[in-house]
Amino acid sequence: MSKTYKILITGALHQLALDTFAAAPDVEVEYSPDLPYDEIIKKIAPFHALVTRSETRITREMIDAGQNLKVLARAAVGIGNIDVEYATEKGLLVINTPGKNTNSAAELTIGMLISAIRKVIPAHKKMDVHGWDRHTFTGTELMGKTIGIIGLGNVGHRVARFARAFDMDVLAYDPYIADEVFDRHHAHKCDLNTLVRESDVITLHVPLNPETRKMINAEHFEKMKHGVVIVNAARGGVVDEAALLEGLKANHVGAAAIDTWEVEPPKDNAFREFPNVVMTPHIGASTLEAQRRIAESISEQTIRALHDEVVDYPVNMPRLKVLTNPRVKFYAVLAEKLGSFAMQSLDFNPRRIEVMYRGELNLEEGMIVRRAFLKGFLHQTSDEAVTFVNAEQKASQRRIEITEVHDPHFTDYPSAVKFIVTDHEQSFTIGGVVFGENNYRLSLINDFTFEVIPDGHLLYVINDDRPGVIGDVGTLLAKNKINISQFELSRNMPGGQAMSLMRVDAPIENSVLKALRDLPNVVTVRRIDI
Repeated sequence: MSKTYKILITGALHQLALDTFAAAPDVEVEYSPDLPYDEIIKKIAPFHALVTRSETRITREMIDAGQNLKVLARAAVGIGNIDVEYATEKGLLVINTPGKNTNSAAELTIGMLISAIRKVIPAHKKMDVHGWDRHTFTGTELMGKTIGIIGLGNVGHRVARFARAFDMDVLAYDPYIADEVFDRHHAHKCDLNTLVRESDVITLHVPLNPETRKMINAEHFEKMKHGVVIVNAARGGVVDEAALLEGLKANHVGAAAIDTWEVEPPKDNAFREFPNVVMTPHIGASTLEAQRRIAESISEQTIRALHDEVVDYPVNMPRLKVLTNPRVKFYAVLAEKLGSFAMQSLDFNPRRIEVMYRGELNLEEGMIVRRAFLKGFLHQTSDEAVTFVNAEQKASQRRIEITEVHDPHFTDYPSAVKFIVTDHEQSFTIGGVVFGENNYRLSLINDFTFEVIPDGHLLYVINDDRPGVIGDVGTLLAKNKINISQFELSRNMPGGQAMSLMRVDAPIENSVLKALRDLPNVVTVRRIDI
C-alpha cells in the first residue's frame, strides 16, 4: 500500500497549486489560509509538509510539534518567517520560489516611486471629495535623477533596467555581485555611503538577515540629499522605520514608498499621517502572473521533495545553486541508488568516501550528487530521517570523511560518477552513468564493469572464473521460481574472478542465498533491494 503524504497549506495560493496537489495520487491536502499560529501548533503533528506564505511563523516550537514534517515550503522568495537553522538541524528541507515574482516586484517598485514623486495618492484623495487643485500636486520627473539600488539581484537588476528606460543614472551597491553584472545592467558600482550621499532615489532589494536588518538607519539618513525618496518593496526591517519617520517629519525625506513593514500588519501606523508616503500591504508578488508562477513552482517542488526527489530551490543548502542542467538531477537520482547499493554490499565499517565526477558534473553541481549518494548510503543504517539537507551532517556524526578526488581517467563515458568507500584497509568501489532522462546504469563495481539498471531486486555473485558456475546459479534460481529480467557477466581477468549482476522479478529468500553460497566456486553472494 503506497504512503499518503499530508500537506497543510496556511497561506493563500493560486488555484493552480491546489489543482496540482489534487492531481497527485498520494497527496492529501488541508487548505487553511491564514490559520492562526496556535491552531497550527495543535494540528501540525500528522502532516509531512507545511506550505506557507509570510503570514505563518515557523518556529522551533512549530517544528518540534510537526513530528512527521519533512518539508517546509515558502510560496515566495523570503524566508524570514522560518527558523531555517533549526529546520536544518532537524533534517527538514526548506524550499522557496525565487525569481517567480521578480518582474512583479520590480514593476511595483517603479509604480510606487512614480506615485510618490507625482503625488498621485493625495491628488486622488482630493478628487475623491470633488476637489480640483492642479497646483498643489506639482511633482518631479525621474529623467536625469540618480537612483541608488541596494541589492542588484533578481529584482534589483530589473529595477535598474526600468530606471534606465526613464533616463535615470543608476548607482548600485551589492558586495556579493561580480563586476560583470554591474556592467551588464549599466549600473555604476559604489559603496553604500557613496550611494546614500549621491542618490535622489534609494530603493532596497535585499533579503532580511542580521547583515541587512536596519542597514539604512539614522546615520545614513543624515548623509542623504535633502528631498531624497525612499522605496522599500523588499523586506520590512531593512530600513529603520523610526529613522525614516523622523526624516519625513523633518522634511529631509521628500517622499517614501513602503510595501513591506517591520511588523505586518503595522500597528498604530504613523506613516498614514503623511501625504507624501505611498503605502501598500506587501503586494509585491500580488499579480496574477506571479501567483501562477509561484503556485506552479511550490506545488511541483513540494511533491518532489516529499518523494525525496531533487528540487530546484533548496534554501538550506547554502552553496547549492539552482540546477539548470537536467542531467545533474538525473545523476542525483542515480547517486542515491548507488549509495543504497554500496551500503548493502559492505563487510566493513566505512570511514572514508571518495567522490569523483566526470564531464558535465563539475564540483559545484556535484554537491547535490554527493549528498544524494550519502542519503541512499546512510538510509540503510539509520532510524532517523536522512535527507538531502542533513546527509553530510549525519555522515560527520558517524565519523565518515567525505573527499572529492580528481581522476579524469576513471571511465570511458563522457559523464559519470564514482564513489570509493573505505575503512583505510578495505574498499568498495561503485560507479554509474546516465544515458538520458530516467535512463540510469550501474557501470562499475570494484574491478567489474556493467550496464545494469540499479533498481528493484538485484543479486550479485562473485565466483572463481571456472566453467559451469553460471549454469549452476541459473538452475538454482529457476528451481526456486526466480525469474531473471537482466543479466550481465564481467571478469577481471581470464582465470581470475567473475561477477554476475542480475535483476530479478521477486525478492530472494535467505534460504536461496545460502544455497547459492554453497555452490562450487562461489565466493560472494549479495542481495540488494533498491
